[in-house]
Amino acid sequence: LSEQFTHEPERLTQLLNHYFTEMSAAVLAHGGTIDKYIGDALMAFWNAPIEQERHGLSACLAALEMRDRLQRLNHELGKEHAARGMPFAPIEMGVGINTGPCFVGNLGSEQRFNYSVLGDTVNVASRLESQTKIYGVGNIIGEVTQAAAVDLATLPLDTLLLKGKTEPVVLYALV
Repeated sequence: LSEQFTHEPERLTQLLNHYFTEMSAAVLAHGGTIDKYIGDALMAFWNAPIEQERHGLSACLAALEMRDRLQRLNHELGKEHAARGMPFAPIEMGVGINTGPCFVGNLGSEQRFNYSVLGDTVNVASRLESQTKIYGVGNIIGEVTQAAAVDLATLPLDTLLLKGKTEPVVLYALV
């Protein structure tokens, strides 16, 4: 996508800001904490700094709302591009959600730090997100998250040994 805007970086910035505004609104609406924006990615977490009873479910609801918002955004952008006579490839997004213990707090150096999360649970969520492209689904959640979101439609995808893991992880599509 950024290749289309090589000579118009301000339009790419506008597009990403619009995208992040929509995705952030979904995260915040479901009690998430936005950790950071990494290039074209958004990282968020739940259950900190304020404890949340059903944080796994809330993260899933945010992912589903993000998907709805992305569909509307793509429709809007498609109409704008068509009005300009320009081709448009819809924005695609993958979401990985995992639930479990992690460290939450100020991380960094003596010069600069930020409030963030780290740990195996976070690493697995990142690995789940990368599997969305391989499995052709928008949202992949881990087994503990799936158990927390039993009210939602999920489909078992696979049991997979993710990079950096010694035990296989069960993957579910959140649909």
